[in-house]
Amino acid sequence: MGPHRDRPATDHARLGVPVDARPHFAREHTALLADLRSLAPADWRREAVPGWTVRDLAAHLLGDYYGRLGRDRDAHREGPSFAPGETLETFIHRVNQEWVDACARISPAALVDTLELIGRQVTRFFAAADPGAPSLGVSWAGADPAPMWLDCAREFTEFWTHRQQIRRATGSGTDPDPVAVSLVVDTFMRALPHTLRDIDAPDGTRVRVVVTGPGAGTWTATKAPAPGPPDETASAAAGHHWSLAHPEPGPAETTVRFDTETAWLLCARGIEPAEALPLAGVEGDRRLAVAACRIVSVVH
Repeated sequence: MGPHRDRPATDHARLGVPVDARPHFAREHTALLADLRSLAPADWRREAVPGWTVRDLAAHLLGDYYGRLGRDRDAHREGPSFAPGETLETFIHRVNQEWVDACARISPAALVDTLELIGRQVTRFFAAADPGAPSLGVSWAGADPAPMWLDCAREFTEFWTHRQQIRRATGSGTDPDPVAVSLVVDTFMRALPHTLRDIDAPDGTRVRVVVTGPGAGTWTATKAPAPGPPDETASAAAGHHWSLAHPEPGPAETTVRFDTETAWLLCARGIEPAEALPLAGVEGDRRLAVAACRIVSVVH
C-alpha cells in the first residue's frame, strides 16, 4: 500500500462491529508456506492473476511484508513516492510491478525461505497492534485514516486472497477453512456502505447481503442521515450515508444472496459484477441489487 496521507477523522461506526484479525496471521502464514512448498517446478510459471505468474505473486507478497514492517514497525519513510498527478490506485499498481520486476532474479526456493523469515516478523507485528489506533486508509471502505482493526483485517484478506489465487492457479481450489473464510468475507462486506454511497434512496432504506456456505453471514446497510451538524453548503446526497451500524431486524428493500465462492471472488474482482448478478439470489429492488454487486474490497 501507499504512504500515509493526512486525512480528517472518519465515522468508523458506519463500518459495523470491529473484527479482530490479529490472532489469525500465524495460521495464514503457515498455510501459505505449506502451499508454496507443495508446488511442482512448473507450477511457479503458471499465471496466477493477469500478467503475473505464481512466482510473481509470491514476490508481491514478500514486498507487502517488507513494506508493512518498514513503514509501520520501523518508521522507514524512504522508498517510492507519488508521481505528479498519480492516483493512489496508479501508484500502487506501478510500485507493485516495479517490485516484482526487481525480484525476477530470486528463485522460488529463495522466495519461500525469505517469506518464512519475514512473514514471522509480520505476524508478530500484527499480534502486538493496537486495534483502536489510527492506521492506513482503506480506500474501498471510504476510511482514511482507518482504525487499525480494519487495516489488520484488510491486510489479512490481501494475504488470504493472494494465497487462494495461487491455489486456484495450481489446481487446488479455494481453501475451505471456515475460520479464515468467515473473517475474509466479513471484512470484505465492510465495503458495502462505501459501495452504495452515491445511490439515492430514502432514509431507512436497507440493502441486505446474505452469504451462504463457509463464512456464512448477513450484512445490512441502512441509509441514514450523516452524523454531525448539517452542512448548508453540502449537496443533499452528502448529508446522508449508508451504514452497517446497528442494523434493525425486519425485511429489507433488497436482499442479495451469494454463496461464499461468488462473494469473495466478486469482492476481490476475481469475477465482474455482470458475472456475479446472475449467480445471486435477488429479492426486492433490483436497482439496489445491481448497485450492491458493484462491491470492491481491493484496490482496483
